[in-house]
Amino acid sequence: MTAPWTRLFDSELPVIGAPMAGGGSTPALVSAVADAGGFAFLAAGYKTPAAVATELATLHRAGTPFGVNVFVPDPGGISEPEFRRYARELAPEGEPYGLDLANTPLVEDDDHWRDKLDLLLATPVPVVSFTFGLPDPGTVTALRRVGTRVLATVTTVAEALAARDLGVDGIVAQSTEAGGHSGTHDPARPMPPTTVERLVRECAAATGLPVVGAGGIDGAGRVRRLVAEGAAGVLVGTLLLRTDECGTSQPHKDSLADPARTETVLTRVFTGRPARGLRNGFIDRHDASAPLGYPAIHHLTRELRAAAVRANEPDLMHLWAGTGYRQARTGPAADVVSGLVATL
Repeated sequence: MTAPWTRLFDSELPVIGAPMAGGGSTPALVSAVADAGGFAFLAAGYKTPAAVATELATLHRAGTPFGVNVFVPDPGGISEPEFRRYARELAPEGEPYGLDLANTPLVEDDDHWRDKLDLLLATPVPVVSFTFGLPDPGTVTALRRVGTRVLATVTTVAEALAARDLGVDGIVAQSTEAGGHSGTHDPARPMPPTTVERLVRECAAATGLPVVGAGGIDGAGRVRRLVAEGAAGVLVGTLLLRTDECGTSQPHKDSLADPARTETVLTRVFTGRPARGLRNGFIDRHDASAPLGYPAIHHLTRELRAAAVRANEPDLMHLWAGTGYRQARTGPAADVVSGLVATL
């Protein structure tokens, strides 16, 4: 019988490298996962269209099959008074680095949405996935017309049904165990804990579409269970964060192995959108008062987070990590891929 992951990825193995925006998903990481028999996504988020175009060209020249993940613009926003309140609260955090956070401008943008779509239509890739919401029907049609399979990230069965009705080729079912940003279509919605196995099972039954499992992948046992559930792939992010080819900052890599970092939490303190990361001092100080407001809050804290990386101060960084972070190891990404399929 044909392996279910070949329907979406044409890969030998069910291991799918997750898109990790902010520098994690380098072309080298994408190639390493593909060379090991898996498939991987390049993250278009936070990059200029020119930067994305350069990375696309690098991978196309190498003949690497890969996907691209794109942020769907958030239709919400944040009021100026609420933004200014949080900026004033954070101001003391920035003072040691010469940052005037209290007077940071409120910036809302769409992450170059249209330009990135135009680029992906002009230089097609095998798979494009969307997160933070659903694209319009015309975008799905246009991508499929150029030979691209389209995936939508969902966090509930209701979101999966909306994606099915849009006409996507498959679904990425992301549980609350996942590291980094939640792909929820409604950031204000309460997020009760859910396992990836349950979400894959429910989304597959409700939609009849191929479903990729994402969140909390901590080893071969979990991959085996998801494959047994009929998953059309298993998205792996946190376990790749410490590998040689990943672009994660050194303080982030070190924090994943720090025994003093004892838990991950969902928080919106850094970007105004729910995301899971290692608990640290910044989260402890501001989690109770942090507002929703992506991408304005992301822009507010961006320079502070960059300064913290330069100063090797992880207590001020967004240390994105899923619940399986203790199993993240150093070394080649190929070793992670082979380890995850050892018991299939």
